[in-house]
Amino acid sequence: MKFAVLDFETTGSTTSDRIIQVGLFIINDQDITDRYTSLVNPGMSIPAAITTLTGITDDMVKDAPSLDTVMAEMVPLLEESVLVGHNIAFDLAFLQRALDETGYFPFDGRVLDTMDALRVLFPGLGSLQLSMACQALGIAHERPHQADSDAEVTAAIWNRCIERFQGLPLLTLQRMEMVFADSASDFGWFVQEMLQYKELHSPLDPDADRYFRQFALNVEEWGDEEPVRTPEEVRQLPDSFEEFYDGLRAALKTKFAAYEERDAQVQMIHEVEEAFEEERHLIIEAGTGTGKSLGYLIPSLYYGIKQDEKVVVSTHTINLQEQLRERDVPLLHELFPIGFEASVLKGRSHYLCLRKFEQKMNLMDFEHGKEDRITAGQMLVWLGETKHGDEEELHFAGRGRQFWHSVESDTESCLNRACPWFKRCFYHRARHQANSADVIITNHSLLFTDTKAENRLLPSYKHLVIDEAHHFEDVAGKHLGIELHYHGLSNAIAWLYKDSRAGQLSSLRFRLQRHEDEKARTWCLVVDEAVEKLLVLREEWESLSEMLYQLLVSRSDPSQQSEGNALVYRVRKEKLPSGWEKLMVTEENIMLLFNDTLKKVERLISDIKEVQDDYDVQGVLTDLSGSVKELHRQKDALHFFMTMPDENYVYWMEAGHYNKNRSLQLSSVPIDVSSMLQGQFFGVKDSVILTSATLSVGKSFDYTCEQLGLKKDEEQGKLRTVQLPSPFNYREQALVVIPRDFPTLKGAAGEKEFLDRLIPSLAEVALQTRGRMLVLFTSNRMLKLAHAGLKDVLASFGITVLGQGVDSSNRSKLTRLFQNSKACVLLGTSSFWEGVDIPGDALTCLAIVRLPFQPPNHPLVEAKTEKLKQRGMNAFMKLSVPQAVIRFKQGFGRLVRTAADKGIVIIYDTRVIDTQYGKYFLYSLPGPRIEHMNSAQLVPRIKQWMGENEA
Repeated sequence: MKFAVLDFETTGSTTSDRIIQVGLFIINDQDITDRYTSLVNPGMSIPAAITTLTGITDDMVKDAPSLDTVMAEMVPLLEESVLVGHNIAFDLAFLQRALDETGYFPFDGRVLDTMDALRVLFPGLGSLQLSMACQALGIAHERPHQADSDAEVTAAIWNRCIERFQGLPLLTLQRMEMVFADSASDFGWFVQEMLQYKELHSPLDPDADRYFRQFALNVEEWGDEEPVRTPEEVRQLPDSFEEFYDGLRAALKTKFAAYEERDAQVQMIHEVEEAFEEERHLIIEAGTGTGKSLGYLIPSLYYGIKQDEKVVVSTHTINLQEQLRERDVPLLHELFPIGFEASVLKGRSHYLCLRKFEQKMNLMDFEHGKEDRITAGQMLVWLGETKHGDEEELHFAGRGRQFWHSVESDTESCLNRACPWFKRCFYHRARHQANSADVIITNHSLLFTDTKAENRLLPSYKHLVIDEAHHFEDVAGKHLGIELHYHGLSNAIAWLYKDSRAGQLSSLRFRLQRHEDEKARTWCLVVDEAVEKLLVLREEWESLSEMLYQLLVSRSDPSQQSEGNALVYRVRKEKLPSGWEKLMVTEENIMLLFNDTLKKVERLISDIKEVQDDYDVQGVLTDLSGSVKELHRQKDALHFFMTMPDENYVYWMEAGHYNKNRSLQLSSVPIDVSSMLQGQFFGVKDSVILTSATLSVGKSFDYTCEQLGLKKDEEQGKLRTVQLPSPFNYREQALVVIPRDFPTLKGAAGEKEFLDRLIPSLAEVALQTRGRMLVLFTSNRMLKLAHAGLKDVLASFGITVLGQGVDSSNRSKLTRLFQNSKACVLLGTSSFWEGVDIPGDALTCLAIVRLPFQPPNHPLVEAKTEKLKQRGMNAFMKLSVPQAVIRFKQGFGRLVRTAADKGIVIIYDTRVIDTQYGKYFLYSLPGPRIEHMNSAQLVPRIKQWMGENEA
């Protein structure tokens, strides 16, 4: 088969834009047999942005051949070829226009996109961007955005895709061919070609033993595994932890010749072990570089094995959970003198339900056409590789996330032991492994889901380690509160009934009407009645959400808008807005409709259940039961918000400006979660370890103790607090500078003056540091204004400016682009203040534009402030300052990630030196050099400091 791999560079993407460079590589039998590359004279000036991107200038194309000449040389190469490209739609449009313009017939051969192939064949590929894909596949890409280089690497990617196709299990290809069979797509045709090749060249299928119910799986049945250690081995473990740890140290030194002991880590290991032994709680702040993970995993495993007790480790982010699984646990397996089990357990929706996926494949249920088929193909390949069935291993594009939602595991639709997939079920395997594990690694969300489910999800445990603990109170509020999104309720209705073809009631009716008996006819009538009520319910919800949105628009205070510029309005039971009575009438109608419809459907499920096998509706009934329970949850959430029954909760609405009522979210969140945390964790667990790099404010843990309800435990000696010294020499590694003559920011007029000073200052610093600069904002609006100004100034110096929400909203993508750029300034808001890891030379300067205070008018902050004032406390000092200090410390932590990192932090907010509370921010930092000066001295001082450190 002959492939023509094509790439164009152009002056832009509109119909009036022109081709400036072409790269064409011909592949025959996976060998590159011909190539054609040329610059093209576009007959117009090349925009500066395109020159910056491609490096192609007007001078370079001035004597290049015309489009006529280039097409005359290309057309013979394209004959009888399958056209291939990366995002081929772009290149194909230019090709067809060029062919038409130069008098040739349009290209009418088959067209394939490497992006489709990569999505399907490499399910875990994190980015489809050409350079990123090359990096992931180990393909050198030396000159991105040059057509010859781009076409060459695209050809290499295509060959890799063909090899991957040929290596797939036969059954995976057969299933995939069925998925694309009736799609009439060129990609479907190519899958068919690959299947025929496989059948011809692999008559004996080596993968046949992995097949189960016509799927190629990489997972065996789970059951009672061999024990990882004997009771005798446990008895031989030293009774003294000190003796055990000495042995582990020796193993570490043997394994790593350059191993250096970190005092802070050693102290942490002993503090955690003592907290377990003495059955008390521990708050332990440990900065970057301490090695927190081993600091708690080593004592957790020793104590868990020795005492035959489970220890649960909880993280805030899935990323850290994966890091523990992939990096830290395997290391400890090598070092530990006896075998142990550490399992990872996530929320149920993270795991694939094989029964639902099989049903979707058998019914060819693809709501979004090509998009769903590509996702189904991706998941078929993934099933042949995954051991965990965890969505984190997949990277979805487009509507992939919606497809996953339709096949994820959930409690309500689970058949448990009656399911033919039960012994291979990913979720039940993870539960089974957790039941036999010494340490269970989970996340804060699942901890709270477990408490809501009356502790039925996690095995019984008395010892808990909470990493990233500065998020614990916030996650508690979210999970112990109740949120309702417009789409949450709409989708729950749509799962039951979307139209005559889609929805579980439609699916049930379709199966029932194949039977001619009286029972089936009666049930079909009940389905029709339920559908009618659901349609009315959908309209009523549309009406109520529209009224709520209009109320939100009319009442929303601009100063209360959240970081995403959403409209926000707090609803108070003691001071209801006018017109609320009308809303309550609609809500009451919705409740009546809900109750009537759900009773009908529940009775129907109950009636059919006794004879479900006769009608082949077992799977549909199970899924239907799940959807009914979900609708009950949505109904209860709406009723709770509208009636506001609990005065310990704060209630508010928010929505975006654009999607109107479809972006509506109703939130009911507890104002103070400390008593709940005491009742569910600190009051009932033997020991809870809380750790993070940011738990203290001004060297004190008072704020954290108060938020979590631990004050009494501290007074009674049940809690110990420890702040570990940083392993880094911040005095030598970090310089903090504050331009003391910078304007303060007050009102719109002040913003203009502030920006007029900020943009030139950032530009001067960026020139001195050659980019390598992260600028943290607290406002999207200010970021966008600064982005525009900085881009204009720095473009001519070859320094790129990237802005969150301007160039991309994807944090990982922006971080990668920043790290791969020679000279770049990255502007970030909210999510860039923490969790971003840019070690080494890529980041030299961190600029903090404003201290990260939460908007005082946000409903939750406002309600907490009111509570504190009622108790006669200064809410600003008790709440606002500590919150901002912890976030500020997180932001500061982006700069120094390793012992070799050096850099400068500029704080443009002079409140740190002008106010009484400013000292809390500076005093909370881990000992860097701090200097303030006039802004004119800023760049000379930075230059001097960089010179000192580079010498």
